[in-house]
Amino acid sequence: MADRAEVLLIGVPKKLIVNELKANFTLHVLPKDDTAGAMLAEVGPRVRAAAVTGAPDRMMGDVMARCPKLEIVSSFGVGYDNIDLKYAVEHSIVVCNTPEVLTEEVADTALGLLLCTVREFPQAERFLRAGKWNQAQYPLSKTTLRNRTVGMVGLGRIGKAIARRLEGFGVPVTYHSRKPAADVSYRYYPKLIDMARDVDTLMLITPGGPETKHLVNAEVLDALGPNGIVINMSRGTVVDDAALIKALKDRKIHSAGLDVFLNEPEVPKEYLEMDHIVLFPHLGSATVYTRQKMEQLVVDNLLAWGAGKPLLTPVPETPWPPKTQT
Repeated sequence: MADRAEVLLIGVPKKLIVNELKANFTLHVLPKDDTAGAMLAEVGPRVRAAAVTGAPDRMMGDVMARCPKLEIVSSFGVGYDNIDLKYAVEHSIVVCNTPEVLTEEVADTALGLLLCTVREFPQAERFLRAGKWNQAQYPLSKTTLRNRTVGMVGLGRIGKAIARRLEGFGVPVTYHSRKPAADVSYRYYPKLIDMARDVDTLMLITPGGPETKHLVNAEVLDALGPNGIVINMSRGTVVDDAALIKALKDRKIHSAGLDVFLNEPEVPKEYLEMDHIVLFPHLGSATVYTRQKMEQLVVDNLLAWGAGKPLLTPVPETPWPPKTQT
């Protein structure tokens, strides 16, 4: 249909998203080869909306600039550091993400990663599978949740869901964020370094981007101390890899549990060579149930836009309707 809005899809063409967008719009899937430029030159001037289907795939200002009629970018995931937000704000382009529908799933994974790291569950399973249980008992794990205090780095929706679970485990919680949360009683630390000195476990669930790049650095790890554990559920950029690798090798901290990495799916070989840490392949929201809800929300935001209805989840920096540039 000639009057249907044209939508550009960047990233993996997920079946639910593709089928629903094709049914309601004229869809163009940006290829990942050297023909992408030619496609953008042809369809970019007509594109009014875009869907981005995963953090490894990015929509930066250079692509947005080739779509001068672009009004909305609907992105798959809670984090949106893969979208050029500065360009979007400057050009009155609204950005939507997929919060809430994955909150509980990611919180479950965070607790699983924490338990695996503290109690060495993956190492114990490898011990059994290697046939070693016939010769000896697996060594007692050196750490436990029973005497730990968790410092949350970030206390948004997911952070609060993780904190609720920690309370259920009888684990004290404190937090550091840009500003205090009004609806919690946990102790607030304006400075991360101060919290790191007072806790023995850091749970990272803060947005990525320039503001949080290398937030956890050598100074923070030194403050955390030799009993310290770092759990990263946020973005690979939040941790200084070189500093964390050195701290782990030198046993300046006890262990780490990592679900995210800087250049996924590539993982630094130094992490792979360490047996006293736990690594997940970005499992946070990775269930069929939750991913389908995320895909549907990507579509529903675009359907609401196409129908002239209020958007479901615009990010705070780009409210809908967008502010007019003066």
